[in-house]
Amino acid sequence: MTQTTLRQHLQNQTTDAALTRIIEDISTACKLIADRVRHGAFAGVLGAAETENVQGETQKELDVISDEIFQQIVGTNPDLAALVSEEVDEVNWRKEAPKAGDFVVYYDPLDGSSNLDVNLSVGTIFSIVQLEADVAPSAEAVQIDGTKQIAAGYAIYGPSTGLVLSVGQGVDGFTHHPGSGEFLLTQAAMIIPAQTQEFAINASRYDLWDTPVRRYIDDCLRGAEGPRGKKFNMRWCASMVADVHRILTRGGVFLYPKDSGNAGQGGKLRLMYEANPMGMLVEQAGGASSTGTGRILEVAPTGHHQRVSVILGSRDEVAVIEEYHEKA
Repeated sequence: MTQTTLRQHLQNQTTDAALTRIIEDISTACKLIADRVRHGAFAGVLGAAETENVQGETQKELDVISDEIFQQIVGTNPDLAALVSEEVDEVNWRKEAPKAGDFVVYYDPLDGSSNLDVNLSVGTIFSIVQLEADVAPSAEAVQIDGTKQIAAGYAIYGPSTGLVLSVGQGVDGFTHHPGSGEFLLTQAAMIIPAQTQEFAINASRYDLWDTPVRRYIDDCLRGAEGPRGKKFNMRWCASMVADVHRILTRGGVFLYPKDSGNAGQGGKLRLMYEANPMGMLVEQAGGASSTGTGRILEVAPTGHHQRVSVILGSRDEVAVIEEYHEKA
């Protein structure tokens, strides 16, 4: 049985040829990044690069390499106005006079790179918006609401290379076929179960959490005899891509809330190229995304490296967590 290629799938879902081309460029960049990750040990590039990104985080050599690949492949697209990367302070404008209809691509070139040394899954996250009017290049011009996203997705580099994508008509998963070089549709119409008994959170920050988050986790851990009336499993990969991929394939809820240790920054995860694209994917798959007090996609951007509290996954469980915040 012949499987649908990424291009065939996009041609069935959108008549926007320019959008198809830029998604194909992103997929090509992800294939190249996957190859660098797979062969990183032989090339000696799994270690730290002895530099910091704009977030003040120590970069891995593959963080830098992955960002360069993204710029080289996606950055040459003729319909691209700008790239916004986790690894680069300034907006990378590709046109002097961006026009309505041009694209802005936000991306985290290598999410979870701290997992490289222990051979766990990492990934690339991306979000695409389209300019609604001609703009002058500026940082303010890329501060566009998450509700304006026309596509979002991620690549996951694990036992196989996967690509999970939404163009606003649900969520579909593709797997890279090494023999043909194609991304083939392998998980059509991905749906997150409304209910779950599994959560993902960095439990080492327990003492820093706000009261509603601590109470929620405490109640989950009390099991069938506790107020939730059921047992919960805890999972944590320290890679947002890996944790969200698990939720998209079998359900669950992911939390990286604002806490006393990161409140001054607004949280840990970045709105434009982590929370918004993952929020779009989760919602398109029937789940929900929240800061604890409101929908992530409705957060008004104030900067292209803005951080935000993130809670997303199975719809009913996100609603429960929001209730904990309301009661607090």
